[in-house]
Amino acid sequence: MDTRAPLTHDDYTVGWICALPVETAAANLMLDKLHPPLPSLRADENTYILGSIGEHNVVIASLPGGAYGNTSATSVGMQLLSSFRAIRIGLMVGVGGGVPSSNADIRLGDIVVSQPTATSGGVIQYDLGKVLSGGRFERTGSLNRPPKVLLTALATLKAYHMTRDSRVTEFISDIQAKIPAHKAMTFARPTQEDCLFQVEYNHIVSNTCLNCDRSKLSPRSHRENKDPVIHYGLIGSGNQVVKDGRWRDKLARDLGVYCLDMEAAGLLNDFPCLVVRGICDYADSHKNKEWQGYAAAVAAAYAKELLLVVPTDQIATTPTARDTLADSAHLNAGDSQSPRTTAGANPRCKSQKHRQFFQLARLRCYA
Repeated sequence: MDTRAPLTHDDYTVGWICALPVETAAANLMLDKLHPPLPSLRADENTYILGSIGEHNVVIASLPGGAYGNTSATSVGMQLLSSFRAIRIGLMVGVGGGVPSSNADIRLGDIVVSQPTATSGGVIQYDLGKVLSGGRFERTGSLNRPPKVLLTALATLKAYHMTRDSRVTEFISDIQAKIPAHKAMTFARPTQEDCLFQVEYNHIVSNTCLNCDRSKLSPRSHRENKDPVIHYGLIGSGNQVVKDGRWRDKLARDLGVYCLDMEAAGLLNDFPCLVVRGICDYADSHKNKEWQGYAAAVAAAYAKELLLVVPTDQIATTPTARDTLADSAHLNAGDSQSPRTTAGANPRCKSQKHRQFFQLARLRCYA
């Protein structure tokens, strides 16, 4: 008989956010154990899946149906942190559009992991900036880096993969064994050919590329191994779906991004996290959903493999995401000495997002 006390909101230290139902399903299947739900707290409109991976208790949250983009991701992340106050590390896991270039041979089913540089936290919001004279666009602002404990685990896993295979395919096989065969096909590698067409060639209207001209394929070397390749680099994030090869290649030239998505930039400054993307298309006119299930699964599998190399003692000494956010925004959301302070009256609440977080946190404190 299990005599351990029931888990509470404060026993969960890992927050995992998904945008699409197929991403949430893949994340759910990666859990080693599924936990019973907890009651919703005041001012939280999210729904959660609770469980554990290794020794880590994990909260999975997803964007509302039909909601996409940075703003929706921000809202979900802030409400999660308001209810689960002990969250210390975050993951944004799902699918993205690949940006192949001479620097990175990115293909469908590969994995792109956000990696900070000297000037970037690993994610660039490519549509945030100002238009200058002559129509020039200057990108402004910067996004926070992931927590140090995640970057340390990232380095550990990269070193591991230099001498041993990733466990991604092992975890994919595990989840396929958990569910009926006809459902497992959702997460299997597609039999459809991986086609990267020349940037000038537009898609022939259809749900697939079967009618597209194969003579317009971009030449690429043959890959013998079908296992996903893991790429570490910058991810470009914006509020619009990119379905144009020319625009994709311009972002590659200008920013050096490996992948494009619609949610990551909405999280980084309000939910400190690492971003993991499975490549499901090439962000061009040939974009379709054939690879979405497999791409969601490989991204979730990598996230699981990463968590398994994060030591629990390092998690315990890592500041909570709420504290990190409060420090970066010069906020003290839990200041019990100033219970009458409101977000509107606090001059340090410099953005609408931080005012919203302050209000949510304050409601949670006095709920």
